[in-house]
Amino acid sequence: MRTSGEGCTFHTYISGHFNNPYPRAAMSEKAQIILNGKTYEFPVVTGSEGEKAIDIGKLRDETGYITLDFGYKNTGATTSAITFLDGEEGILHYRGYPIEQLAEKASFIEVAYLLLFGELPNKKQLEEFEGNIRYHSLVHEDMKRFFEHFPSNAHPMGILSAMVNSLSTFYPKSQDPHRPQALVLRTIYRLIAKMPTLAAISYKNNLGHPYMYPVNKLGYVENFLHMMFALPTEEYEVDPVVADALNKLLILHADHEQNCSTSTVRIVGSSQANLYSAVSAGIAALWGPLHGGANQEVIEMLETIRNDGGDIQKWVDKAKDKNDPFRLFGFGHRVYKNFDPRAKIMQKTCHEVLGELGITDEPLLDLAMALERIALEDDYFVSRKLYPNVDFYSGIILKAMGIPTSMFTVIFAVARTVGWVSQWKEMVEDPSQRIGRPRQIYTGPSQRDYVDVARRG
Repeated sequence: MRTSGEGCTFHTYISGHFNNPYPRAAMSEKAQIILNGKTYEFPVVTGSEGEKAIDIGKLRDETGYITLDFGYKNTGATTSAITFLDGEEGILHYRGYPIEQLAEKASFIEVAYLLLFGELPNKKQLEEFEGNIRYHSLVHEDMKRFFEHFPSNAHPMGILSAMVNSLSTFYPKSQDPHRPQALVLRTIYRLIAKMPTLAAISYKNNLGHPYMYPVNKLGYVENFLHMMFALPTEEYEVDPVVADALNKLLILHADHEQNCSTSTVRIVGSSQANLYSAVSAGIAALWGPLHGGANQEVIEMLETIRNDGGDIQKWVDKAKDKNDPFRLFGFGHRVYKNFDPRAKIMQKTCHEVLGELGITDEPLLDLAMALERIALEDDYFVSRKLYPNVDFYSGIILKAMGIPTSMFTVIFAVARTVGWVSQWKEMVEDPSQRIGRPRQIYTGPSQRDYVDVARRG
């Protein structure tokens, strides 16, 4: 494959105009593919941060070929103005803002507004947005009956996915893909508002504790903690250290480009399924241990090491042994080939939380800190850039907060909801969007003739 700059055009993005197929992208060169002696040209698209892609949208029509990319490691399915990620350099930006600045200075609700609408809110916009979220935080009383019929040991992620999907039956107008923009926004506000409520009820349901209603005078993060940990018989005061740590954790998990669950939300939403159903599918994708379930796997791994006697080096050696199936969870990342920028923030927050909460003698957390030291110093990990990732530190923080491992991925889902709805909103507002329908290369038997059962022996 070679490129040429001849006969090129340049396209720019004008806010509010959607007839340009490459928003915020330039086409300044062509890619040539030679097949059977014939040359085909395809546009090269350059994003606002310099990343490049070859638009092969007409590849099959013109050549009869498709591309094959297992796991979509080299395939871009869309253009997006929401999140920029550079795995080689360890960069993560939301709408152009470095994640480090947002995690340090912003509230989660500010970041939610930013992801949805593209700009940070002014004071009036933020108050109005927070008011809309508070207004929709209650869930219908009939939903309690659903919760009552889940098994007492049901995983909260299974409950959450089912309950989010059920919201479409309580709000049937959400199923109309052509409803006015004001109703679309109302659906978005409802979902962001009700996620902490549904998550907290899922948690209480497993404990057999009474559900706590939202308290509108509290902020989004504080209200979530109240619904999780308060009891009707006791006064509950939100620990500001815990609230600040959770605020950071939610911001860091709010969006992460076209990951497994976000791609799921987009592809389900591309069929014009309602937002609740699309996000329910995203929750199911997030549940997997290779995606959002990784922080739960971290704690379960540490418990295994502790129960085996706590010999960290033994398990590090097992991880290094290519013939041993054991793997360390919480190290390395599919996209980041450098230190995950979110992990750097969580590392600092993790040590602050442990210090502020006075946790100095917790065997599981002691093991985690010992494993962190080895991973940051051992040449095996350093040379392979297997740094502790955000799942490693978030699992430790949530454990220190007293949140059970089964709820780890649920909290991830609460955070990622704002990313999912932002990605969904961007997709449905794009008139060039088509239903997602990947191709395949068939490897089964070639055509065969049916033989009557009596003749098959």
